[in-house]
Parts: sequence; structure tokens; C-alpha cells
Amino acid sequence: MENTNLYRIALHDREIILLGTAHISQESIDDVQNAIRQESPDRVCVELDAGRLKALTEPDRWKSLDLKAIIRQGQLSTLVANLALSSYQKRMGLQTGVKPGAELLAAVEAAEGLNIPVDLVDREVKVTLRRAWAMTPWYRRFLLIGALFESLFDRTKVTEEQIREIKEQSTLSAMMDEFGKSFPELKQVVISERDHYLATKILAAEGKKVLAVIGAGHLQGIAELIESNLTPTSEAELNHIPPPNPLWKILGWSIPVLFVGLMVYLGMTKGLSAVGDNLLYWVLITGGMAAFGAALALPHPLTILVAFVMAPLKPFRPFLGTGIFTSFTQAWLLPPRVQEMERVSEDISHVTSWWKNRLLRIVLCALLPVPFTTLAYFIAANHILRNLVP
Repeated sequence: MENTNLYRIALHDREIILLGTAHISQESIDDVQNAIRQESPDRVCVELDAGRLKALTEPDRWKSLDLKAIIRQGQLSTLVANLALSSYQKRMGLQTGVKPGAELLAAVEAAEGLNIPVDLVDREVKVTLRRAWAMTPWYRRFLLIGALFESLFDRTKVTEEQIREIKEQSTLSAMMDEFGKSFPELKQVVISERDHYLATKILAAEGKKVLAVIGAGHLQGIAELIESNLTPTSEAELNHIPPPNPLWKILGWSIPVLFVGLMVYLGMTKGLSAVGDNLLYWVLITGGMAAFGAALALPHPLTILVAFVMAPLKPFRPFLGTGIFTSFTQAWLLPPRVQEMERVSEDISHVTSWWKNRLLRIVLCALLPVPFTTLAYFIAANHILRNLVP
């Protein structure tokens, strides 16, 4: 019986076969194995990048994770987003008994077993996440973060029958349209851009008969692009991370200038004692509230001290938040154990586990000081400005 998720495209002397799958479906695993065996393609393209394939084939990859380097490079948020996505997929997979991405790994293994070359045709996940974040307006990022955390604690049950329905293109199209209303930039990066990326890579694959195993959500978009004589988009263009608006950089560096200017003016009008009093107030309020926020994570005592010391210095490092220093300190003093890192995708969906799992506690050390330091800066700045008034 012909697989209804198999889409054939004739291109001159070539044939491109697109196989749409669901990433947590046993039926999709069977579809992939049967299609590769029956079609005997010259090459198999799989919707994976090298990093995701490594994650599927090396369950002990956590042992080589350099968490301190991730924090230094400002990639902790990307790691958390990856964990949130993997946690959501894993919970769905547990309900159907299938590991997320198992059908993609099955495609690689089936092809290699028949000595068929395999191309990994997806964009790196971290590039997709960073582009999505960079292209989302700042005022919608709060909604995005909220939706991400909401997904962590979603307990919706998913059955194999529902997975089968999701593979239907009409259902997926409606889902994507609804998703795009709330987060159009995210849909552009995660769906549309990757359609272009995947289609370009699939077309570039060698062989007269190419079988591409892709998520069902990309099937319609990729098919339309290939059939419409797709003009390939350069890989460099689709991997480019848009730089921040230069206005933010100007605003950032104006903060230390303004702070020093206020202190100088205060000294000239009210004397050095007034400067000392206001600086002490600034240190106690900003440092104290940052330390309080860090303490809520129940971290190592030195982490709390680092929060107290670094928060008052924020005006002189406008692009480095206090959370970077607190999370790095916590990771240095109490690094996660291997078993904690292996079960983090399960623990992340349980509130109390955030304080029990060392990796998630490091994330808390980065997140919890933020609202308190933000409030403290406004309180302290208001105090200083009031003191400027004669």
C-alpha cells in the first residue's frame, strides 16, 4: 500500500521522494524503514544536523558538556530552550512509547545498513534558536518566554491516533497558521526558513533518486519550493545571526556616562558626603536585592556574595547581567553530576526539581536575581534623582 505521507517529485532525470514523519511515532519508524528498503534510493537525506544526530546516538554526551564555557559565551538561554524543547518532546514520546527523533535515527541506520550514503540536511538547532530570538521584537519576547515555560508544565496526553492525525497536512497547516498569528517571526525562522534550508540541501544531494525523511510539518512547504524551481538561498544567509539594534548599544553605554555624570553633579552641588551617602544607598539596595534573588535559588553562599558585589557594578558593564556571574560561580563551585544532567529533560518539567537538580539550580541562579535587581535599579535611581533636587 502506498504511503500517504510519501510525496514524489520528478525533476528532469531525477526523482525526489519526500517522506513526512511524526517525531514520536512508531508508525513513522516503520514507514521510514519500509520506504528505504522498498525505494532503494541513491541517497537518503535526513532532517538532522550533526549535533542532533550525536545527541541521538550518544546518550552519554552530557559527560563532555562544558557548562562554564556555555555561560561565558552567553549561551545558557539557548541551552535552556533546547532542554525545554527536548523535555516537551520526551514527555510526548513517553506517552507513545517512542523516543523523540527515533524515526530520523532509524533512517540513518537503515540507510547505512544498505550502504546508502546519508546527508544531514537540517540547520544547527542553536542557529535556529538564536535567529528566532534575534528576530523576535523585544516586547514579544516576554510572551515567547511565557509560552516556553508553559510548555514545560503542559500535561496534555497525546495518543498514537492523535500523532497519526498530526501527520495529515490539513491539520498541520491549521496548527502552523494559528502558531504564526502569535509569533510570526518564530514561524518564519523555525518553519519557513528551514523549509528553504532543507529544500536547498535536498536539491544539492547527489543521486538520481533521493529520499528525504523530514517532519510532516515541512512536507508541504518543501514540496512547493522544489516544484516551483526553488532559487537556492545561500547557507551563509540562513545561518546569519542579525546583530542587535545599534540603538541598544548606544543606550547601554550611555548608562555609565549618565551615572558618573550624576555623581559628579551631586558632588559639585551637595559635596562629597552626599556622593558617599548615595553610593552607599546604591550598593546596599542593588546588591541586597540581587543577593536576595540569588538566595532564593538556595545556592552556594559564595554565589550570593557574588550577586551582592556584582549588581552595584551593573552601570559599568551594561551588557553583562548579574546572572552571568552568579550562574558561573554556582557552576564552578557545585557543577552538575552526570546523572543530574542525564535526567534534566525530565526534571525541568517539575517545579520542585529545579532546586534539586544542580544544572537547573544554576539556571535559577541566572534567572532569579533579574527581577529583583531590575526593581532595585529603579528604586536606587529614583533615590539619587530626588537627592539632586535642591
